Amino acid sequence: MILFAVIVIVGMWVYAVIITIPNRYDSAYTKVEDVPKRSVAIVFGAKENNGSPSPYLQFRLESAIALYNAGTVKKLLMSGDNSTPGYDEPTVMGNTALKFGVKREDIVLDYAGFSTFDTCYRAKNIFGVTSAILVTQNYHLPRAIFTCEGVGIDSIGYGAFATEPLLQAQYTVREWFSMDKTALQLLTHAKSKYLGKQELMTY
Repeated sequence: MILFAVIVIVGMWVYAVIITIPNRYDSAYTKVEDVPKRSVAIVFGAKENNGSPSPYLQFRLESAIALYNAGTVKKLLMSGDNSTPGYDEPTVMGNTALKFGVKREDIVLDYAGFSTFDTCYRAKNIFGVTSAILVTQNYHLPRAIFTCEGVGIDSIGYGAFATEPLLQAQYTVREWFSMDKTALQLLTHAKSKYLGKQELMTY
C-alpha cells in the first residue's frame, strides 16, 4: 500500500513537471514590447511588510504596471492573501498601483488568493476571466500557467525581475515539489477554499 502511494505521488509529480516544462519556454515573456495584448493581467501576491510590498511583490507590481502603461492590458486583477487581520496583500498591491497612476476602476482586488490554485480558480469562477497575462517571477510562471490553463484560462506569462540567484534556486526547487499538489487539485476538480458571489470583470 505504501509503495503504491509512493508510485502514485512520484507519477503525478513527473506528469506535472513534464507538462509544465514547455510553458517555461513557449508562454513566458521578459520584454513588455513582446507581450501579446490581453484584457487582464493577473498579478500574484507575495509578502507585504506593514503596508509596503516586499521586494519580489514590488517587482511583480512594477511589471504589471508597465504592461498597463504600454496598453498591453486594460485591467489588473490583484490577487493575494488577506486571511488574518492586519495582513492584506491585495490592498497593498492596489494602493501601490494607484500611486503609479493606474486608474482605480482598472484595479480589481481578490482578497482570497491564498495560493496559486486559489488565485487561478477564483479568477475564472468568481471574476469571469477567460484569457490573461500572468505576472510573477519566472520560477513561478510554469506552475501558474499550468494551473490557470487547467481551470480554463488561456494564459501567457510575463516574468517579473528577481534578485538573489540562490534564493531563486530554492524557490525553483520548491515549485517543482509543488507540482504534485497542483496536478491532484486539477485532476480531482478541486475548488478554491473560499468562493462567494461572482464579481464579473468588465473591460
